[in-house]
Amino acid sequence: MEIDISKPILDRNERLASENRALFDANDVFVLDLMASPGAGKTSTILATIAALRDRYNIAVIEGDIASRVDAEKISAHGIPAVQINTGGACHLESDMIKRAIDALDLASLDIIIIENVGNLVCPTDFYLGEDAKVMILSIPEGHDKPYKYPNIFGVAEAVILNKYDTLSVFDFDESEFRQVVHSLNPSAPVFPVSATKGDGIDAWAEWLIARIESARAARAQS
Repeated sequence: MEIDISKPILDRNERLASENRALFDANDVFVLDLMASPGAGKTSTILATIAALRDRYNIAVIEGDIASRVDAEKISAHGIPAVQINTGGACHLESDMIKRAIDALDLASLDIIIIENVGNLVCPTDFYLGEDAKVMILSIPEGHDKPYKYPNIFGVAEAVILNKYDTLSVFDFDESEFRQVVHSLNPSAPVFPVSATKGDGIDAWAEWLIARIESARAARAQS
């Protein structure tokens, strides 16, 4: 006899994620789940995205880490509300963690919540948090072969941010092969080359995100 212990865990997660989704919809808040490996540049990408969008939208950030509040402090230093979630060893965020985090935010005053998931290319793909979109970041130093090794995360991402693009000439990264494999896994996902710490390429990524936010708003207004 085989017992699948993942089903009750995922069922509970889905139920709480639906409750999160209802809260976000009621307050017209767009939620982005940002996934990546440790060191890919999640926080620097978030800061660059905030710089591009803060004049247009009110933004908050939920930071997920195994330990520490270093990233939340970086975000807060820029005048952006930030809530830190320390998972204590768990390799991903779950909807109940998000539910507790949003209790600390004034949803009615927000337009966007960016969730920085725990650095991991496997576990976050299985857990719906109530978000509008999942987007992933891959950095050039990680190598162009990651879509072969972690196809699920590329499959669920609505867009892929290729960070640290300014280091392309330094590493053995075949961009053409990378794009080809990503397209085979997810034909509709655009790839945005950026250098987050320099701001290069952020405009194109921000334009895509704005279009996605406004599309979600329009859909909520019609429902």
